[in-house]
Amino acid sequence: MVSSLQNRLLYRCSIAILTLYASIVILGSNAWAQTPISFREQVAPILLEHCVACHCAKKAEGGYRLDTVEQLVKPGDGGANPIVATKSPQSEWIVRMKHAEPDLRMPLDSEPLSQASIDAIGLWIDQGAQLDGILPTEPLWSVIPPKTYRAPPEHYTVPLPITALAFTADGSQLLSSGYHEILAWNPSDGSLMNRSSNQPQRIYSIVQAVEPTKWYVGGGTPGSLGEVRILDLGTNSTEKVIARGPDVVLDMAVRPGNQEIAVAMADNSIRIIELQKNETRRVIASHADWVVQLSYSEDGKRLGSASRDKSAKVADADSGELLVSYPGHGAAVRGIASIQDGKQWISVGADNKLHRWEVENAKKIAEVPLGGEPSKIAKQDGSIWIPDADKHWYRFELANNAIATKQPGHEDWVTSVAVHQGTGRLATGSIDGSIRVWNLADGALIKAWVAKP
Repeated sequence: MVSSLQNRLLYRCSIAILTLYASIVILGSNAWAQTPISFREQVAPILLEHCVACHCAKKAEGGYRLDTVEQLVKPGDGGANPIVATKSPQSEWIVRMKHAEPDLRMPLDSEPLSQASIDAIGLWIDQGAQLDGILPTEPLWSVIPPKTYRAPPEHYTVPLPITALAFTADGSQLLSSGYHEILAWNPSDGSLMNRSSNQPQRIYSIVQAVEPTKWYVGGGTPGSLGEVRILDLGTNSTEKVIARGPDVVLDMAVRPGNQEIAVAMADNSIRIIELQKNETRRVIASHADWVVQLSYSEDGKRLGSASRDKSAKVADADSGELLVSYPGHGAAVRGIASIQDGKQWISVGADNKLHRWEVENAKKIAEVPLGGEPSKIAKQDGSIWIPDADKHWYRFELANNAIATKQPGHEDWVTSVAVHQGTGRLATGSIDGSIRVWNLADGALIKAWVAKP
């Protein structure tokens, strides 16, 4: 069941993004007039954005699916052929997209497709409905070329919730999630230093790559597409997309040794990407709901995962074999971190508690109450840093199993945290779009601002 924290965060994101959409002028284009029409480049993106959410394996409205090529050519419960090659007027797709009755027009309960989109799909059908050599079993999301996203607005009309934060290696910049962009701030004075666009609509994870200027950016469009992009801050450009899925990327973790990156997805899976080849080595499907945070053990031999399915799990990092499932929270698990080379783990959950437990028999060692529902956590040296819905951030000391700091300062739920030991700073982000930078030594506030260009 979706928690109140998630409901509110998703609501805030949706309202903010809808308002931002209203501030962008979307110009018409005659690009669809080009021939021949490509299913991969022109038709599939329209279907993925407007149709798949209601016609997929999880939700096949009218008994019809189009999440794979194999499925999209099959009739639904009504028996009408969705695609009649060379005859768009007889194709159920076009009939439904053009239907005058709102209850029969597709997409249902949404704005009609633009005439340009309908014309493109119709022309593709009239040209013979060629599928560009795509295998029938390929998921629709996997056949689409990496997307070039529209530029974000010059000025945000409303702030977005801060769903990801990261310091650069030298601590001179603080990166935060934006709308189709990464925003880089000066952590000393809160000034905007850089904007890196052509990123996923919503960004939930920003992770440093091996090269100082390179970053992995994880996010996507909820219910439609998830991506991991490699961003080069030096050139402000996206180098490549190394992972994609049918729903958003919620977290990433680089395996010690920098050979692999684990990707947490809202489709309940964990993708292991081999970085040298940028290929998926393994898909771990042990969770029954969103995977929200990942953590490798310090020696890289174990991979921990926190999920909305009320469990925290630890798997062998090489084989993907499940070693243990910890059920102690009895509620959605929001964050996880390894300690003692993966022999013990810290997890936080919607039970508003921090748990410390062993892999051996999933034995609980300690349980510490928090003031509200936590989000993804960070670990540095002997401390765990926890953003919380009670408008505070917490520092938990591993040495004595106790909360050492409970720091107020935000006016709304704290949703993200980043630590930079070298400069002695902690950054926190809130659901209201505000960022705070703190002194690690004494918890004193250094700077506060709203992340709104």
